[in-house]
Amino acid sequence: MGALPKRKISKQRKGNRRSHHALAAPALTVCKECKATALAHHVCANCGSYKGVQVIAV
Repeated sequence: MGALPKRKISKQRKGNRRSHHALAAPALTVCKECKATALAHHVCANCGSYKGVQVIAV
């Protein structure tokens, strides 16, 4: 015999196990230079600055 479950997993137990599988919304912040929304801890895609320093030329 292989590894088989002895009892049926109920919907409640299955749902409780999967309660942490939900997708979280991305953490958006406001860029200090151009006031556009950007991902937290990422270079601003609009102006190319990070923490007030011009990092990439856009």
